Amino acid sequence: MIQVNTSVVSGVALSEIDGELKILLMKRAKEGFWCHVAGKIEGDETGWQAIIREFAEETGIKVTQLYNAEYSEQFYEPEKDRFMIIPSFVVWCEPDQAVSLNPEHTEYRWCTLQQALELVPFPNQEKYYRHIWHYFVDKAPSDFMQIKLP
Repeated sequence: MIQVNTSVVSGVALSEIDGELKILLMKRAKEGFWCHVAGKIEGDETGWQAIIREFAEETGIKVTQLYNAEYSEQFYEPEKDRFMIIPSFVVWCEPDQAVSLNPEHTEYRWCTLQQALELVPFPNQEKYYRHIWHYFVDKAPSDFMQIKLP
């Protein structure tokens, strides 16, 4: 039987950078590929609490606007014989959002959708970013998708 793991969350940050809406990508130090924020749920955290913590740890971004992306990243890890299902979030940032990387990443870029699609190595990342762009940039996100923060 293949194990199913749902202990990880992910999130994409959007910000207006120099007047143009862009997605934040970071280069993983260990693996060397471009990605968005992701990490494990710790202790009694909810998924949305985990992504807020992960954004603070990985980018220094204080999350003030959080949305359920209504998207699950999914992939099979053959070396661990497990299927990952990862709930995803969108963080709306202030214009020209500053980023302060932790040691998990070597660099970051604010990218247009096309630039992001050209940088990422996995088909699911491309699908995720296209989904985000369609439902959060081309259209205004539904109020029902916003997570009310305490």
